[in-house]
Amino acid sequence: VLVSVICSPPQNYPLYIRSVPTENELKFHYTVHTSLDVVDEKISAMGKALVDQRELYLGLLYPTEDYKVYGYVTNSKVKFVMVVDSSNTALRDNEIRSMFRKLHNSYTDIMCNPFYNPGDRIQSRAFDNMVNSMMMQVC
Repeated sequence: VLVSVICSPPQNYPLYIRSVPTENELKFHYTVHTSLDVVDEKISAMGKALVDQRELYLGLLYPTEDYKVYGYVTNSKVKFVMVVDSSNTALRDNEIRSMFRKLHNSYTDIMCNPFYNPGDRIQSRAFDNMVNSMMMQVC
């Protein structure tokens, strides 16, 4: 089970959410929104050091009994959150980091599209395909 979320900086509303399987999607919305508070805490704790860093991976935000929640923040303060099933022990930290880099690169491609209005929900087939392929590797 994996959820990929991108939230816009000022309002923290989701621009893109995808979950597999889809029956627990409402539960994931709650998990993602509670994790945004943890992301904000980690960013404020890092303070100036985050600005100087090139690595924006926040790591494990918090584990629950069923899921592990990971976070990533871009230089422009866009937040990526992934929720992974706790029983999936095959995923290591470097694989999660690599998945966030792929998400960030695809997000950058969307932002470079002259027909995309920043702040709109992401409705790109290429982005969907990338997220689906990434999710199939994990599940």
